[in-house]
Amino acid sequence: MDEGWRIRVRGQVQGVGFRPYIWQLARSMGLRGRVFNDPEGVLIEAAGDGLAAFVAAIPARAPVLARVDAVTHEGAVFDLPEGFEIAESRGVGAETRVTPDAASCPDCVAEVFAPGRRQGYAFTNCTHCGPRFTILQGLPYDRARTTMAAFPMCAACRAEYENPGDRRFHAQPVACPDCGPRLWLEPGAGDAIVGAVAVLRSGGIVAVKGLGGFHLACDAGNARAVALLRARKRRPAKPFAMMGTLAMIGATCAVSEAEAALLRDPAAPIVLLQKVAEVLPEEVAPGQAVLGWMLPYTPLHHLLIAEFGGPLVMTSGNLSGEPQVIGNAEARDKLRAFADAFLMHDREIARRLDDSVERAAPPMVLRRARGRVPGTLPLPEGFETAPQVLAYGGQMKAAICLLKNGQALLGHHLGELDEALTWEAFLAADADYAALFDHAPEVVACDPHLGYRATQAAHGRGLPVIEVQHHHAHMAACMVENGWPLDSGPVAGIVLDGVGLGPDGTIWGGELLLGDYLGFERRGWLSPVAMPGGDMASREPWRNALAQLDAARLGPLADEMFGAQPLALLRQAVRAGVNAPLTSSAGRLFDAFAAVLGFEGAQTYEGEAAMALEARARPDGVAYPLGGVEGVIETAPLWQAWAQDRAVGVAPEVMAARFHAGLAQGFARRARALVERGEARAVALSGGCFQNALLLEMTVVALGDLPVLIHRRTPANDGGLALGQAVVAAARAVSG
Repeated sequence: MDEGWRIRVRGQVQGVGFRPYIWQLARSMGLRGRVFNDPEGVLIEAAGDGLAAFVAAIPARAPVLARVDAVTHEGAVFDLPEGFEIAESRGVGAETRVTPDAASCPDCVAEVFAPGRRQGYAFTNCTHCGPRFTILQGLPYDRARTTMAAFPMCAACRAEYENPGDRRFHAQPVACPDCGPRLWLEPGAGDAIVGAVAVLRSGGIVAVKGLGGFHLACDAGNARAVALLRARKRRPAKPFAMMGTLAMIGATCAVSEAEAALLRDPAAPIVLLQKVAEVLPEEVAPGQAVLGWMLPYTPLHHLLIAEFGGPLVMTSGNLSGEPQVIGNAEARDKLRAFADAFLMHDREIARRLDDSVERAAPPMVLRRARGRVPGTLPLPEGFETAPQVLAYGGQMKAAICLLKNGQALLGHHLGELDEALTWEAFLAADADYAALFDHAPEVVACDPHLGYRATQAAHGRGLPVIEVQHHHAHMAACMVENGWPLDSGPVAGIVLDGVGLGPDGTIWGGELLLGDYLGFERRGWLSPVAMPGGDMASREPWRNALAQLDAARLGPLADEMFGAQPLALLRQAVRAGVNAPLTSSAGRLFDAFAAVLGFEGAQTYEGEAAMALEARARPDGVAYPLGGVEGVIETAPLWQAWAQDRAVGVAPEVMAARFHAGLAQGFARRARALVERGEARAVALSGGCFQNALLLEMTVVALGDLPVLIHRRTPANDGGLALGQAVVAAARAVSG
């Protein structure tokens, strides 16, 4: 028997080449022992001189995809081999983190385009890249618990897999043309990539099976092809994402070093970039000043882009509002009306994941999905004894959050739960996460809106339920992302979004809160204005403009601008309080201002009017005023200043910027006062309106040198609600 140390490594340490890394490190330091995976992460049993130096080196030199949360050790006596070995995984269950899918590494891309047995092979990968979460069926992460179990390794792949010195050592998806998944085109014969490119060059649409689901691809430079895709998908205006090389991207957009780094990140998100050249047709992103780009992130994508020689539209393969298609039979059934051909493969997708959408400047996550999930966030100081919590989020941009072992796992973007198939996907994700991560919640957190399906599901779990007010959840999500400790005191939360139920039964959305994880006070709010037609006001911005102008005593302007609409009928409904609820929503204020600047008709996707307003803005250093001192933040002065500008012919682009500046400065001034009076220690910015880069920048500037908390790794929109709900529930449990 040998005396040594039992060393525990926790974090994102499975499926990232961690065991061969430990094997090489231990051998280089002359240690004896073994390393293996188990449900808690990686366990090392080692003996020899220099164990302390070995433990210190583990996090310092870890593989690129690894995230080491903790390294602990204890003395032990065990029977060790003469050298150092990699042993088989032990145990079942899930206490460790799962690695997200990772874009193809440079070595694998080079291999795909060089002579050799993997030249042209669309499923080339190694320990440093390739599918992870989208093929995972159980933990520990071994090939038998992935969808690659259907592909027995050939002798050549087996030799790489079993060689600790090879970059494919224990790379669970390892494969080659002799033993791995295959690619084909329907209809078609011969080389699938060549055939797909022929369809694309002819102006056709190809359904492409990727990592987390199907894309619909077309020639991004062909206006007719893009218009055809829009018509078939019934998506008249929402911007399409595109895929291309850095050179292709640079021909249309400004790309900073930070943006290039984000594009090259192993997560390979869609990155929003400022358009600088009109190279591509307007149909790609109508009326937008930014374009969404991603680099090829699988060998299949690299081969397709290289053969095509230009950028491709790559949009989710689904009916608008429905979840992304992931199965071959499902694709043939649901996408046949969209696609002229199908680029298929026979590796099953274990769970659907849309592409993540992010910005680099300022850093923000708009949609958290492939490449980021199931990455976790550490809970701040004070949450050490937090119980396991399950949070269900809201109705829009649904996502689930789990708390366990001091970590928060915010799940992937699911969509809008009023869509039946998205609701089915929500229920499937709930069961999937619980099983995969061995999660046994003691409490469930949710929004208080009883009309939300997620709230109804929470109350149906048979567990204690904690309802967390919508905007408090937004603020708490921002706090926890920034590591705000449980007992660090209150913050001033500027929370600007569409709608959320307030504890007074009214619809909130433009809020200044003062509080912490345990509770809050409402210190300021936009003056409540009617939403004529209720939910219709969210779709038709002119309705909000009518209500805002009437409230500001500018009714004649509304008559002049919207006279073709049924104004008298709506005004009567507002006076009677019929289907015209009052709201303090900043989102509806954005819609109203977009309408007075010329946004016509109905929105075809959420945020369309606000995005058009942001794209149009050209700052000139002037801000429209907001009135009021305490409590209600009056919007009438803003509208009156706009009316004066309109009367003297100020450009719409300037008025759009003055609107943004007025909102930013009006809220910042009130939040600053809370900090300067010692009531708050920092300012947190949250809610979907802060996905607007111009508004975020202007607000941060207006706050000056104050400590400001913003979202960088989790969505400011409703996709982050579940995270805030979970930590509020945990804080209440910890605090008794």
